[in-house]
Amino acid sequence: MSPLPFEWRAEAAAVEAVLIVATEPVAPGLLAELLEVPVERVDQLCGSLAAAYEEEERGFELVKVAGGYRLQSHPAYRGYVERFVLDDTPQKLSGAALETLAIVAYKQPISRAQVAAIRGVNADGVIRLLTSRGYVEPVGRDDGPGQAVLFGTTSLFLERLGLDSTAALPPLGQFVPDSGTVEALERVLRTSSDG
Repeated sequence: MSPLPFEWRAEAAAVEAVLIVATEPVAPGLLAELLEVPVERVDQLCGSLAAAYEEEERGFELVKVAGGYRLQSHPAYRGYVERFVLDDTPQKLSGAALETLAIVAYKQPISRAQVAAIRGVNADGVIRLLTSRGYVEPVGRDDGPGQAVLFGTTSLFLERLGLDSTAALPPLGQFVPDSGTVEALERVLRTSSDG
């Protein structure tokens, strides 16, 4: 990586100073406003800083998530960080909550009734939990009868997954079993229900 131009070093240090105290990703536009430089320069500064951290094999990295930049621990040191925060781990989401969150993430905007139809059980309580934790939020109303509230994921959801947008979610196709596997499962289920 080529070193930053001399006149950019103070700007790079200012970006670091802001990101080190930020509790959420900082939008490039806000960084540009604070530094009084174009957004393109902020992107260049952040790209150069990220490359420098990687080249120096730092314990942290600069990443773009949820439409902004943030400093975070490097994935290579996850084990150490997990041990450090183990005693302060927030309560994990249940399987039902994770399933509902996945449905909202891939099908958004989606109503409670649509989530319930996919899951086969009432989703009201789980949607309330996910809303209270900040992972989903109302994003509009359905045009149909009753004008149901439609839900979508939040920037906190993107931040926690380390994604810049929902377009970066893995394609669903890789989680669907092939036809041979489905047929084998059906045979096993038929055999066990007959016996």
